[in-house]
Amino acid sequence: MEPDIKKQLDSVLSDYEGDLSELIPILQSAQERFGYLPEEVMAGIARFLKLAPSVVYGVGTFYAQFKLNPTGRRSIKVCRGTACHVRGADRILQEIERKLNIKPGGTTEDREYSLETIACFGSCALAPVMVVDKTVYGRMTPPRVAETLADSN
Repeated sequence: MEPDIKKQLDSVLSDYEGDLSELIPILQSAQERFGYLPEEVMAGIARFLKLAPSVVYGVGTFYAQFKLNPTGRRSIKVCRGTACHVRGADRILQEIERKLNIKPGGTTEDREYSLETIACFGSCALAPVMVVDKTVYGRMTPPRVAETLADSN
């Protein structure tokens, strides 16, 4: 393990006692620190909790909240719930894919943006909805995608 990664992981683990019940909170803290869960970090967590690495990896791959690959500095989410779907979410998603040259689950080469789809944000009155980081953009149209991305920088 690289010294910098080890130092950062040790800092994360210092908040925990090493109990099995801490696995998910530790993974959440590690992901917050690193932006995703590198393999060597999961192996370090396994050693700390005295678990087989496969157990930690299994939990990391089971829950959608955990990312095993580097993500972008900025997060874009497109709602694909019924209201958003009916009001054109697919066109919004296609425009983002075209503009950034990524598909859902992907990250731009410069690691600026990651794109994902969500089943429902619960903002149906604003459909279709796109969220950049934590800002909700409602009543999206394909022409507003570029404008929204530029404004959100």
